[in-house]
Amino acid sequence: MSTIKLLGLRISVYTRIARMALEEKSVDYELEEVDIFADTGPPEEYLAHNPFGTIPCLMHGEFYLYETGAITRYIDETFPGVALQPSVSSRRARMNQIISILDAYTYRPMVWDVYVQRIVVPSGGGRPDESLVAAALPNLKNVLQQLELLQDEYEFLTGDSVSLADLHAYPMLRYFMETPEGSTMLKSYPGLEHWMQQMQARPSARATSFHTTTETENGF
Repeated sequence: MSTIKLLGLRISVYTRIARMALEEKSVDYELEEVDIFADTGPPEEYLAHNPFGTIPCLMHGEFYLYETGAITRYIDETFPGVALQPSVSSRRARMNQIISILDAYTYRPMVWDVYVQRIVVPSGGGRPDESLVAAALPNLKNVLQQLELLQDEYEFLTGDSVSLADLHAYPMLRYFMETPEGSTMLKSYPGLEHWMQQMQARPSARATSFHTTTETENGF
């Protein structure tokens, strides 16, 4: 059995970010599903490792680590394989800038205000809150503009090889493009659209699909 365990949920954006980092580094690990959204809240045994009740949490032997940014950097710096952080300081700073943009301005409006309202709520028989969707879109347009600007002419977000910024961005944009608004908006940014195609073809993306069949199917 692997000594590396990731506690989280397959459908979680942040769990997938960490999983993609493990896959890119070819690390043997086990995903243990932890339902933090249960009516009773996160399990007590999980809170013993992460008192904030967020996912994921990495267990490497006796070492426990939560917060996705810390987890992915630990994975990159601990295990052999391709480097996921640029060696040039300006590129590494750009990587950290993009990750900050994604955490601060992208995740909640893109996933919770658009994807959940447009896809998850109707699938459960509810009616989406159109005001949340409408309010989120102008900010997300700004996010996509900035990501394409910062990407410049590179193949990936911080250069010509994948970095932690790409792994942080892909799961968020993957959910977003499953919505009509996201799919339409992304077409206005050809650089990001090409980047998305490149990321979807990577083994790390295929191995960590949100969905039980293929990445092209809607689901949560």
